[in-house]
Amino acid sequence: MKIQNAIEEKLSRAFAVSHLQVENESHKHSVPPNSETHFKVTLVSADFDGQMKVKRHQAIYKVLADELAGEVHALALHLYSPQEWVDSGQSAPESPNCMGGSKKDPAMTSGENQ
Repeated sequence: MKIQNAIEEKLSRAFAVSHLQVENESHKHSVPPNSETHFKVTLVSADFDGQMKVKRHQAIYKVLADELAGEVHALALHLYSPQEWVDSGQSAPESPNCMGGSKKDPAMTSGENQ
């Protein structure tokens, strides 16, 4: 869990966090066991008050640039201001199941998913 821990630590340092949950969702994808390649981040911060979603995402990408340039393949971001978090019922949406995409997936090599 070294990448997950790095993500948690970097986000905690970079933002005024009122809620942070980093979930390793790699097991839902076509990757080897114990991989750290797919993550879901739910972050609530007053830093996001009045900020558009694109700016929020850009701020996260900047903080996690090393991880995104390395092993992290996918990062689902659910970023809320404190009021948005309350309005959401204090829960982020569930991630969808993997739809394939592995080079070993016959549907991908046969052109069915193109």
